Amino acid sequence: MNDTDPGELILWAMLLVLILFIAAALFKAVRIVSQGETQIIERLGKFHRTLGPGMHFLVPFIDQVRQRVDIREQVVPFPPQPVITSDNIVVNIDTVIYYQINDPKAATYEIANPMAGIEQLAVTTLRNIIGSMDMEQALTGRDQINTQLRGVLDDATGRWGIRVNRVELKAIDPPNTVQAAMEQQMKAERDRRAAILTAEGIKQSAILTAEGDKQSAILRAEGEAQSTILKAQGESRAILQVFDAIHRGNADPKLLAYEYIQMLPKIADSQSSKVWVVPTELTEALNSVTKGFGGEKAPSAPEPAEQPKVDFPDKENVADALAHTNLPDIADALADAKGEAARATDEASEASDRRDDR
Repeated sequence: MNDTDPGELILWAMLLVLILFIAAALFKAVRIVSQGETQIIERLGKFHRTLGPGMHFLVPFIDQVRQRVDIREQVVPFPPQPVITSDNIVVNIDTVIYYQINDPKAATYEIANPMAGIEQLAVTTLRNIIGSMDMEQALTGRDQINTQLRGVLDDATGRWGIRVNRVELKAIDPPNTVQAAMEQQMKAERDRRAAILTAEGIKQSAILTAEGDKQSAILRAEGEAQSTILKAQGESRAILQVFDAIHRGNADPKLLAYEYIQMLPKIADSQSSKVWVVPTELTEALNSVTKGFGGEKAPSAPEPAEQPKVDFPDKENVADALAHTNLPDIADALADAKGEAARATDEASEASDRRDDR
């Protein structure tokens, strides 16, 4: 085995070191930046440039990466912060901030810890805004609080290269005693609204019932008026027709006396009649019947005086009398009844409107 020259070993060692140095230099010279990220490059301790997504070459051992900056939108929740309202009530407010870095150089060199700065700025701004509101305004004015908080943060973080997109209040938690009082207040408010709605329903029901009763009474009265008018006109025409039939039948006193005697038992049969008084005309009626059947007249009854002959009108005169009866026309009577019903309806509607106005 041949002896190796020491100088040759040293040469091989130096060559290996050179290869390793070149490999390390190449590794440091090539930089690959991912999408949604930027890198701040310094040359000899001074800002040199900003690297965007892709592959870049640097000067080995001269250029170095100062910071990797994520330019995507970030979501940062802050822990609950105690804030005092204008009516001296302590509430805990949880906030969430959505921000994005639009200037990596300013975000790197203008502020050391941007998240701590945003958090402290949000806390102080919240205390200023909530301190000018009472409890009710703080609970119902979320949009107003978000807008004011976003405006203040956006103005302050603009020079840091950070843009605040949105600020949301996750929760506003008052003390337990205040929550219990608010729940009782809301329950009382709901009970009051329920009582008002119930009273309104009862009122409307009573109004509708009264309106229905009024319309029913009006229609019933109108029907009774029509029935009375038709009944009166029918009875008047029936009387004239009976009179016409008697005239055409040429009834004599005998028949009339017989019908009178037939009607007497019916008069006596009435349940309201307690005493039956025999009329004085009964003897004359019996004499007329006896004479009609050929018998002798009763001795106690005087002979009736000769009745004058009545000249009944002929058939044409009876028809004329039937046509010219002094009775109201059905159409006019119905029109009058409907007019009265319409006036009653208008008066009831005006009274109801006055009650509603009160």
